Amino acid sequence: MTRTGYLGDLLGQLVERRFAPLRGSPGKPVAEMCAALLAGEGEVSTMRLARDILAAYARMDMGARREFFAMLARDYDIIPDAVVQAAQDYGATGDAPALSRLLEAAEPRRQALFRRLNHAPGATTGMVRMRRDLLALLPEMPDLARVDLDFVHLFQSWFNRGFLVLRQVTWESPAQFLEKIIDYEAVHAISDWEALRARVGPEDRRCFAFFHPAMPDAPLIFVQVALVRGVPGSVQD
Repeated sequence: MTRTGYLGDLLGQLVERRFAPLRGSPGKPVAEMCAALLAGEGEVSTMRLARDILAAYARMDMGARREFFAMLARDYDIIPDAVVQAAQDYGATGDAPALSRLLEAAEPRRQALFRRLNHAPGATTGMVRMRRDLLALLPEMPDLARVDLDFVHLFQSWFNRGFLVLRQVTWESPAQFLEKIIDYEAVHAISDWEALRARVGPEDRRCFAFFHPAMPDAPLIFVQVALVRGVPGSVQD
């Protein structure tokens, strides 16, 4: 573990202990907490607010989550006139400061909010679940697609190959790993635990999965390998 990572984890634990009584403070509107999160500067206050927002979101029913996503789409979008003006300025000067202003204007404030939310311990898992809820709402609320664009943009950075760790999954791996392999297999369905054991237990079978350090209990991508002599004619061989 790097020194920076260690200090970050230590600070996260201190925040958890210091502000445990305030977890998910129900009396404060989430919209107000989101605004405060973007306006704040201190590391401790950022982690506390991020944690409280995610805790409040977890308590919401689907109706409240609709309102939450609608608020993100409405209040944290780009300002088109500002983007146009910044683009014109950059077109006129072509210099780095003008480009910086254009990039800032073209980035929705939602992305900054999501980055700050990710300061909370365990936030990445919560935000993946948040996007799952958002995707379920898209058919009835297509305007939320622009919120999903921000999730996609950030997740592509957070989950790039350089951050993923390859590990072998065996029959001795933790049960939560194995259960997810059963649940996630979409090509060659695994019917039960015995079927899974037949794929990861024998000496000529291997299963490997990519994990993200922020989600160590969730295999994100996995591949199953059968070691054979020669080239088989089919998967069944």
